[in-house]
Amino acid sequence: MKKRDSIDTSGYYSLIMENDGIPSEYYEKYDVKRGLRDLNGKGVLAGLTNVSNIIARDPDGNPCDGQLWYRGYRIEELIDRYRKNDYGYENLAYLLLFGDLPSDKESKEFIDKLEDVRELPTNFTRDVIMKAPTKDVMNSMTRSILTLASYDRNASEISIENVVSQCMQLIAVFPMLAVYSYHAYNHYENLESMYIHRPLPEMSTSENILNLLRPDSKFTKIEAKALDVALMLHMEHGGGNNSSFTTRVVTSSGADTYATIAAAMCSLKGPRHGGANIKVMEMMDDIREHVKDHNDDEEIQDYLTKILAGEAFDGSGLIYGMGHAVYSKSDPREVIFRKYVEQLSEEKGRTDDLALYRKVESIAPIVIAHKRKIYKGVSPNVDFYSGFAYDMMDIPREMFTPIFAIARVAGWSAHRIEELVTGSKIVRPAYKSIMKKH
Repeated sequence: MKKRDSIDTSGYYSLIMENDGIPSEYYEKYDVKRGLRDLNGKGVLAGLTNVSNIIARDPDGNPCDGQLWYRGYRIEELIDRYRKNDYGYENLAYLLLFGDLPSDKESKEFIDKLEDVRELPTNFTRDVIMKAPTKDVMNSMTRSILTLASYDRNASEISIENVVSQCMQLIAVFPMLAVYSYHAYNHYENLESMYIHRPLPEMSTSENILNLLRPDSKFTKIEAKALDVALMLHMEHGGGNNSSFTTRVVTSSGADTYATIAAAMCSLKGPRHGGANIKVMEMMDDIREHVKDHNDDEEIQDYLTKILAGEAFDGSGLIYGMGHAVYSKSDPREVIFRKYVEQLSEEKGRTDDLALYRKVESIAPIVIAHKRKIYKGVSPNVDFYSGFAYDMMDIPREMFTPIFAIARVAGWSAHRIEELVTGSKIVRPAYKSIMKKH
């Protein structure tokens, strides 16, 4: 496949830097909250929601262990409730969409409805997904989402009933859009064998992801449950996270469901949002290569210090997987998921790798606190372990962020519906102009 060459724009760089640069002191002068957050990481209040809640500080404003709530239920309670249920993700999708946990009957009806629409239009895989394959599976998925609008007679209708139907269909087919896009890339770009499995009606979302992805469709109970838990932990995280806020913004304009979810996908794919776990994996590869003794805390600390100073790894000065925009003392998702990572490491014979992760987890906050001015606590976030878990399940890195999207489409759907019900104005914040007049 012939790739298009980029335009030489080097001559424009100085013009851009001269005319687009804004001195940092201006943000303080005009009291602009960069990233819509204050120095403590607290977001600017932009709306109200019933969907979820994040707690990172106690009533007195002091950092506390993080809490995540879905529709009035703590995430720990929900994970425990469905620990022996293969359909944890589906039950929580019902909760996010409709506000209540389903009864057994309601759960079965909802799962059956998802299974009924877990299919793509005739020849869609061949005519859309397999055309212009790319390593960037998120881009392929976004193209497919927008194309699905062409097959919907009521694509632009934004009645609640129609939007709920569209959202449920997208929740159902997201695993197929993701996995088939990866297979197309792997076949045409990596010259590997092509195989397209159909989703099985007796399987849950997590089971079908593994079924669709693997040549032999085989997986273990621990793998399926760990993936189910990962989906449950990633499916929602408040209206202020970048992609959910994007969902709210685009919904407020009156746009259709397909355009809205496609916009959320574009937001999620960034390495500061959904792509963070890939950066963690790359960083850990780099640490393994440059730290000779993985049991030497001092050597690990020295190398993490170099990473933080921008002298090692990618030069960004970031220790990926550490810290969060909201959480301070702990990310409850990381605390929960760590247990399933332990089970996977034992099943896969990767306990030595887990030990290195544990050391980085304990040493990195000390290094960060020592070198940086910290306004709140630093702790590992869920992305620190999620990529490692996917790697142990032989899920290719190109699929890491798409799996996040498979989970989060339920949360996006809930926020879209809530915005349609409660929103009355287009989202339109202000930007103060400081341009020079000629």
